[in-house]
Amino acid sequence: MIRTVVAGIDGSPESRAAAEWAAREAKLRGLSLKLVHVWEPAPDPLAQAPVFGAETRAHWSERVLRETAEGLALRHPGVDVTRRQLTGRPADALVDEAQDADLLVLGSRALTGIGGFLVGSVGQAVVARIEVPVVLVRAGEQAADEHTMDPVGIPSAATGFRPVVLGLDTDNPDDTVIAFAFEEAARRGAALRVVHGWNLPPYYVYGLAADPEFDGELDRADADALAAVLRPWRAKHPDVEVAEVSEAGSPANHLIDASRDASLVVVGRRIRRSPIGAHIGPVTHAVMHHSTAPVAVVAHG
Repeated sequence: MIRTVVAGIDGSPESRAAAEWAAREAKLRGLSLKLVHVWEPAPDPLAQAPVFGAETRAHWSERVLRETAEGLALRHPGVDVTRRQLTGRPADALVDEAQDADLLVLGSRALTGIGGFLVGSVGQAVVARIEVPVVLVRAGEQAADEHTMDPVGIPSAATGFRPVVLGLDTDNPDDTVIAFAFEEAARRGAALRVVHGWNLPPYYVYGLAADPEFDGELDRADADALAAVLRPWRAKHPDVEVAEVSEAGSPANHLIDASRDASLVVVGRRIRRSPIGAHIGPVTHAVMHHSTAPVAVVAHG
């Protein structure tokens, strides 16, 4: 079986950004890139109209795939780019097509006038169901955005990568998510910033006086728990510089803040077999919609 990075495309700016990111990631991993376009059959009688005719839609789908693949091959020499044209429900088709891939990459659209990004119904359905890691890339994402500024403050893709950020729950750490983040940092030669947020003591909620000594004990306990989880991973990846951040407050807010100086944000999603529910936790959901860096959602048991 050929190992691949799969990118879902539909001709939109966000899917073009996702395809570019996927090509860069495929090169980092030494894998091939597969572009997938899914068009959903129009219901009758629209399907009979010339503009919605099957031949017209099939031609447009093939052209999007061909032109995208040709452009990526020119801009990313050495990356083997293949393409696949499918018919059906986009979420179902993408889940089926990418189930054996190393990674699936999708686009997210910026919300005009609102802080954040729109992960559409297809993207959310795929993230909620697939067990392959999914990376969401916002429209307008450029290679230089993932790198530090050059010495005179100009964006450049020739400088070092910004840190990879990992959101970690020390109560339920998962090896799959942690390993993914360390490996992504190692591939980029980037630092790994591990962010853990913990709930404030109850007296903050009720407006009672703070207890500095107790707060300090909580700080130390959470920092110690974070260090303990990461200790074996530091030993396994000695070349990865690790920064540990344990702060009181919303984990989602801390991760969104950290995304502003990140090349990639990594969060987990617990696999749920029940057909009921969104299957995406609140922290991951918030980061998906508000991170300014690409977000990797890693499913785990």
